[in-house]
Amino acid sequence: MAQAAHHGPLARALNTDGRSHPRENGLAVLTLVLGAIAAVTCIFSGLHILSAWVGIAGLLVGGWSQMNSATTGQRVLTVLGLGAAGIGLYIGMANGGPWNGWLD
Repeated sequence: MAQAAHHGPLARALNTDGRSHPRENGLAVLTLVLGAIAAVTCIFSGLHILSAWVGIAGLLVGGWSQMNSATTGQRVLTVLGLGAAGIGLYIGMANGGPWNGWLD
């Protein structure tokens, strides 16, 4: 017997083809979260190590997510996360990079 699936509004927005894609949705949301963390931490120059490493992780996860995405909603979240992760990485690199301070 088929069971009714209860999805939240985010899952409905990401699964526009009517099928469930939990792995792809998780990668898209993870990319967006990593990008947001990188973008917020790059504002503070003392957190350049964190913003650089989280930006690198966001770009790697986002690249994987973009290659495996199934719907347009997933691609939108992934591209937003990739942009934010890139900005966080670049500003983190301008403030000292991922290793500055570890080798002193």
